[in-house]
Amino acid sequence: MTNDDNTTSKQSNNPDQPEKFNFRKLGPVFWISTLIIIVVSIIAMVIPARFQVASEDVYSVISQNFSWFFLLVVFGFGVFLLFLALSPYGRVKLGGDNSKPEFSFWSWIGMLFSSGLGVGLVFYGVAEPMEHYMKSPFLGGPVESAEAARIAMGYTYFHWGISQWSIFGVAGLAIGYFQFRKNRDGLVSTALEPLFGLEYSQTARKAIDILAIIATITGMSTSVGLGIMQMDGGLDIAFGIPSGPMTQIILTALMTGLFIFSTITGLKRGMKFLSSLNMILALVLTVFIMAVGPFTFIMETIIVGLGDYLTNFVGYSLRLQPYSGEAWVQDWTVFYWAWVIAWSPFIGSFVARVSRGRSIREYVMGILIVPPMLSFLWVGALGGTAIYSDLFNNTNIGEIVLNDQTQALFALFNTLPISWLTSAIAITLIFTFLVTSADSATFIVAGMSIGNTDNPPTGLKILWGLLLGLLTIALILAGGLTSLQAASLLAGLPFALILIMMIASVSKGLRREPNEAMKRRQRRRKY
Repeated sequence: MTNDDNTTSKQSNNPDQPEKFNFRKLGPVFWISTLIIIVVSIIAMVIPARFQVASEDVYSVISQNFSWFFLLVVFGFGVFLLFLALSPYGRVKLGGDNSKPEFSFWSWIGMLFSSGLGVGLVFYGVAEPMEHYMKSPFLGGPVESAEAARIAMGYTYFHWGISQWSIFGVAGLAIGYFQFRKNRDGLVSTALEPLFGLEYSQTARKAIDILAIIATITGMSTSVGLGIMQMDGGLDIAFGIPSGPMTQIILTALMTGLFIFSTITGLKRGMKFLSSLNMILALVLTVFIMAVGPFTFIMETIIVGLGDYLTNFVGYSLRLQPYSGEAWVQDWTVFYWAWVIAWSPFIGSFVARVSRGRSIREYVMGILIVPPMLSFLWVGALGGTAIYSDLFNNTNIGEIVLNDQTQALFALFNTLPISWLTSAIAITLIFTFLVTSADSATFIVAGMSIGNTDNPPTGLKILWGLLLGLLTIALILAGGLTSLQAASLLAGLPFALILIMMIASVSKGLRREPNEAMKRRQRRRKY
């Protein structure tokens, strides 16, 4: 192992204590990444109109020319993970053969869910099915009808199911396998060593880690931007607080302040508490909606939606529209996959960090089953209730969504009892989701900056949080959703290639595992 500040994890004597923040340790990975983010933020704020036009051009070029690539690789990720889980390789642990999980199962699931796409799910849980209900995913397809509602729910399940979590799963598996089983550091560049050798180019290593940091901050800024915009819309529709850039900037500043507090308290205390709070708030809203809403309709919607999802999984996974020239798949599926890929360096590293001691089989099944099922429950309860409201009660939630997606969730609450309370809970949920996501993202990015993803310095995490807030504000001011989507596509495209190489790397590593590691564990019988 080389003694390089960006390729070596320097473990402290006490692994529970972060390293001290020392600027002299910050090498080119940190400085180049920071410079790129600051320059992009300044350009976006100084010439927002031109930046928005450029964002639209970037979005158009990538989505039109690389849609096939995104769909193919994401489908392949899911196939790869399922193969590993069902094969003898599934018995290999992310750690030593006798290692034990650091977190309980439900704490683990809560951290996965909160650090994953919690913000996006709250944003799109009502907005996506209602938009598909109003505007069909298929050319000439049904709209504002029972058949339109069924298609809308099935496609929303597809976007929030196994496919997106397989992206996280691939990144986390590669990083966790080499970090905890092979005792390497948690850097993306290190996970590629089986392909290029232990001593491959330091320049290439730094370039890969810089790309991982840029992708992480870009993907995270998309999610934070969506959450801030939704909170802004919710405060407007529920409490009459004027929406606009000033409110969004204040919300971003408040989020950053709470994130810093969470960071100072440490991963186990701050993150664990907020992750548990997220799960409780999400559960409260779901139970409330199911209690006061059309319970039977919701349950039937979930069952039918799950059946449609399983039936159409392969078709939707490989669906494009070359014959009609339509861009629906690019606007939805391709954007989602690129967004999630942009998140994957940080989610992968964080998932690896909290999954130490679990077998590959347990890891894969946990990633691919539990979070998607929680997502299905959320979409079924809230999205299903919104569709029921428009379909049978002639409300106008769909029209509101077409005009402004940020108000979708709160438009639903306005059709239910005590809307002020549910809106307040939802705003709190979005806020805490943002904090947990920012906390875990900056934890990992700080570690990538110095080559220690186990316990990076608190000061460095705070610094990256401030940079994340700066980029988020810049992208919101320079085009809002369009700029956020373009940023995800631009970051997701090159990192998809890195994920493919990570699959090849971990496959090569697993083939070298001794047979003893893959033997079925014998359970002790109690007499």
